Order: sequence, then C-alpha cells, then structure tokens
Amino acid sequence: MSAVAASFGYVKEVLPPSLNSFSEPPALFDGTTRLYISYICPYAQRPWIVRNFKGLQKKIILVPIDLQNRPDWYKEKVYPGNKVPALEHNNEVKGESLDLIKFIDETFEGPKLLPNDPAKRQFAEELFSYSDIFNMVIFKSLPAPGDIGEAVVAAFDKLEDALSKFDDGPFLLGQFSLVDIAYAPFIERFQYGLTELKNYDITKGRPKLALWIEELYKIDAYAETVQDPKELLAVAKKRLGIA
Repeated sequence: MSAVAASFGYVKEVLPPSLNSFSEPPALFDGTTRLYISYICPYAQRPWIVRNFKGLQKKIILVPIDLQNRPDWYKEKVYPGNKVPALEHNNEVKGESLDLIKFIDETFEGPKLLPNDPAKRQFAEELFSYSDIFNMVIFKSLPAPGDIGEAVVAAFDKLEDALSKFDDGPFLLGQFSLVDIAYAPFIERFQYGLTELKNYDITKGRPKLALWIEELYKIDAYAETVQDPKELLAVAKKRLGIA
C-alpha cells in the first residue's frame, strides 16, 4: 500500500472530548462498533491509526477515555482489564493492541495492511514479536542515569537494518503496513524523549529510519493521531518517576 493510497477514504474528523469519572457511558452494546482509546496512549494509537487508514471513521466510533480519571463504568461494563485500547464489536469486547490491529484489518473493509507475500508475512511476525522487547529497552533507558547504553543503540540499529530488508518502499515491509503502525506511536515518543532527556538523536547515522519517520508524517491517518510531544513526555516522566 503506497503512502499516496493512505489518504484514500480518509476523512479528517473533529475529535470527541475524553470521558472521565463524571461522564455517562454511551449506549453500550447497541450494535455500534466503538474503539475505546486514550489520546496519550501509544498502544491505543495503534488501532486508531488502522481505523483512520481504512476509512472507518463512521463505522468505528472513537470513544476516548481519560486515563487519569477514568469512569467506573468502563471497567464494570466495558472492559474488566480497565485498559485501552478495547474494541466493542458484535456485542463483544476485545483488547490487546497488536491483536486489535490485525482484527480490524481482517474484519473491516478498506485497504489491506498486510501483504500476501510469504516472506513479508514472516518478517512481519518477527517484528511484531520484537516490538515489546524494543519498547522495554527504550522505556528502561529513559529514567536511567547517564547517557544511553549499548542496548538502546543496538535496538535502533536493528530497526535501521529492518528497513533495509525490502527495497520496494521506505517502510518496514517496503509498503506501509501494520508493522509500521505497531512501531510508529513509540518511535514518535522515543525520538522526542531521548532528544530531551539524553540529548540523543535516534536518526543520526540512520538514514533509513530518518526517511521512515519523514514518510510516516505524510500519511494523514497517522498524522491525525499525533499529540503534543511535550505533553506526552510530561506524562511519561510522571509514569517513569523522572524528575
């Protein structure tokens, strides 16, 4: 799927306000498909991007939750795990962001975000499996004293190498896919966070990663989900105990 096609069916929308402990729930399990997210959560950003890219804004209603003051009804009536993202569909609620992006891509109309090529499919699964390891390495480095360690350098070098595997486009599988969507919300935060906290430029010496980031921002479905990096860093610092 080319970046040009990323705008196909895309409709810029007015984003609804986040629901908090004072908010009434929507008409739950009334046949409406709802995606429960938080605007500041990278995991929830994953299915939000897929929804946008596939042009499903009218078929999957966005329900943002205030994670700092979440409503009781969300845990009691929607998702007992009390996390985002969650998808209410056909009177069931599903969670876990990587599972959700695959489910939305397979279940709903719109451009498919995984190629049929077996080699690309296999590499996609490898990168999905690595994503949690990658995120953990970087998150652990943010509150650590001193400069970044070898593990961080190796993690970003691995992404640079991954971007060299296919030559039919600037993305991780060549063309834009679920794999890019799995990584993009985290790279977005790590790029700014490592610059501010560690004075480390993740794109230095990594031209393919730099191009990947540049191309991502050309995709409306992704750009629409991007939040103020200063706000996101403030949230991360609070969560990680960084003064």
